[in-house]
Formats: sequence, C-alpha cells, structure tokens
Amino acid sequence: MTVTIYGIKNCDTMKKARTWLDAKGVAYRFHDYKAEGIDAESLKRWVETLGWETVLNRSGTTFRALPDADKQDLDAGKAVALMLAQPSMIKRPILDRDGALTAGFKPEIYETLF
Repeated sequence: MTVTIYGIKNCDTMKKARTWLDAKGVAYRFHDYKAEGIDAESLKRWVETLGWETVLNRSGTTFRALPDADKQDLDAGKAVALMLAQPSMIKRPILDRDGALTAGFKPEIYETLF
C-alpha cells in the first residue's frame, strides 16, 4: 500500500499524525504544502471526494484573516482557488492510502485504517 500524508511540518496535528504512523510502523511519504505546494488536480480530487467544506480549513488563522469578501459566497471553485493561493487553508492532514482519502487526524479512525 502506498501512503502519503499531506500537511505542514510544524502543525501540531500533523506532528501527532506522523508520530502515530511512526509508532505503528506505517511507511509513508510526507508532502509538505509549504515546501512543495499542491497541484490543482490533487486538490480538486480531494474536494470532489471529501467535499470542499471538509478540505477547506475555516478555523485556521489564514482563513480567518481573509477579507470578508473572500469568505462570502464560498463554493467548490472559490474554495479551491483560495487553497491553491494559500495552502495553509487546507485541512491537515490529508491522508491518501492508494487513493482512499481521510481528512484530519483521530487515532481511533487511523486504527481502523491500518
């Protein structure tokens, strides 16, 4: 199985998820949005699979700092454009297991996946 975890290196939730994977001996590739960016095709697939409401991190400081006009009338297209412009707005982590996607980290959910 190929496992890729997407996120930002210094994010506390990412640290917890990577620590969990390491402790369970799960081999994975880490993709850092800040260092590597994210391509539109992957982001659109995530939004189609998980929904833009799940993929867009509206609780983070990057989203909250946006002008109100950018936060209004959100839809999938506008959400993808915002996340491409500022990958910090993407929910962390996004876990890709051979194309099966999971957003966020909860140990009990990861237990069922591995």
